[in-house]
This record gives sequence, C-alpha cells and structure tokens, in this order.
Amino acid sequence: MNVKTLKEKLKLSYCPYSNVQVASVAIDDKNNEFYGVNCENAAFPSGLCAERSALFSSVVQGAKIGSFKEIHIISNKEHILYPCLACMQVITQFLKPNGQVYLYNYSLTKTEKHYLKEMVPFQVKDEDIKN
Repeated sequence: MNVKTLKEKLKLSYCPYSNVQVASVAIDDKNNEFYGVNCENAAFPSGLCAERSALFSSVVQGAKIGSFKEIHIISNKEHILYPCLACMQVITQFLKPNGQVYLYNYSLTKTEKHYLKEMVPFQVKDEDIKN
C-alpha cells in the first residue's frame, strides 16, 4: 500500500459541508486494495464515511467479509482523525480479529497503528445476534 496514493484519493472526497476530506483503503488477505472516500449529503445522516465506502464497495468487487487484514485512513487534517463508532463496528465485521488499523495525518508526519482488538474490545459479533 502506498500512502501517497491514498493521500491522492482525498481529492475525490465530496465534503461541501464540513470540508473534511477522508480517504481509506481496505486490504484483504490477497492484498487486493479497495478505496473509499467520504461523501456528504445535505441530509446529513445520508452521507457515508470513507471507511464504510471502501468496505461496502469491496463486496460488489468480490471481496469476502471477514477477509481483510488492514485498513488505512487519512484525512486533510494535521491531527490524526479517528474513525467514527459506526465505522468501527463495520470494520470489526470486515477485518480479521487480529486486523490492523493505520491512521495518518495529512502531512504524513504522524502515523498510528492499532490492532482492531485494542480499538474495539467489545463489539457486536454475528453470533451475538443470530438465533
């Protein structure tokens, strides 16, 4: 994964309300890369974060939920921008239990790497809701 390529994707973000650009790339166990950017909407709850954009669109491209080993996230901010809790829940279903979350600031001077289990120690799992 080339973080400069990920940074370039920020230009594709649609964020006329917040002006916060976010790009993400999810990488599966076969090293396939699935990109996403945030897309805002005038009806605010109808927008979509970059993380879910990358993960949800991966399904139509043939990716298997649960097969992802990592996700990388960058924003146009100089501080690290963490995923929202809705995205974190979705990430828990797409990433393997030992999956990694990489976070970058815009100038690439700050990088954080977290294991999914650290970020979401308590998550809703399939077995919690299936009969």
